[in-house]
Amino acid sequence: MENIHTYPQTATQDIAQRQHRVLRNTYALLALSMAPTVAGALIGVQLKFAFFAGSPFLAFMLFLGVAWGFMWGIERTKNSGMGVALLLGFTFFMGLMLSRILQVALGFSNGGTLIAMAAGGTGAIFFSLAGVASTTKRDFSNIGKFLFAGVILLLVAIVANIFFQIPALALAISAIAVVLFSAYILYDINRIVHGGEDNYITATLAVYLDIYNVFVSLLQLLMAFTGDRD
Repeated sequence: MENIHTYPQTATQDIAQRQHRVLRNTYALLALSMAPTVAGALIGVQLKFAFFAGSPFLAFMLFLGVAWGFMWGIERTKNSGMGVALLLGFTFFMGLMLSRILQVALGFSNGGTLIAMAAGGTGAIFFSLAGVASTTKRDFSNIGKFLFAGVILLLVAIVANIFFQIPALALAISAIAVVLFSAYILYDINRIVHGGEDNYITATLAVYLDIYNVFVSLLQLLMAFTGDRD
């Protein structure tokens, strides 16, 4: 009888330990991924990197193509060291892409403050929601379909505004993106905790993209409302 009761308990403990290990490795790789992101951003700012600046639509489509290519490669190699290498290469590329908005922000007299505020706000959102997601017993997997639909609509709005260039729509896109990707942080961390994601490389990729999009969107909002060109 003792063995019968002990086996389920041991299996449950093994599952909990495995989920904790995935979460721990995700956080470690996430922290490591910030180094190539910062390096890419600094190099991009120094070189005044611009990705097809003359054609925003072409630049956006090419960016999506490169990004999805990286993500496809990461998914294919997620169980090997090559997956880590591709992830770090992807974060360097994303740092280069980030340099464009950083150049715009640094054009404001309070640009450094705006960037620091966006980084601080992103950090606060991440640690708050990650704390909730990793401690609550609630399973947020049911919101995944709604979040994915939200991303599709957001992409459509972004493409539309490339042509229409409506400032109010741009602000709405940024505000919605902050809320949407903040919810994704909650969803993605909660998925790891509840065993919905058992690979730390793909888990890191998902959380990294959440943080990246929250930061960019916050910075766009801060530039629009508190940017000082004098």
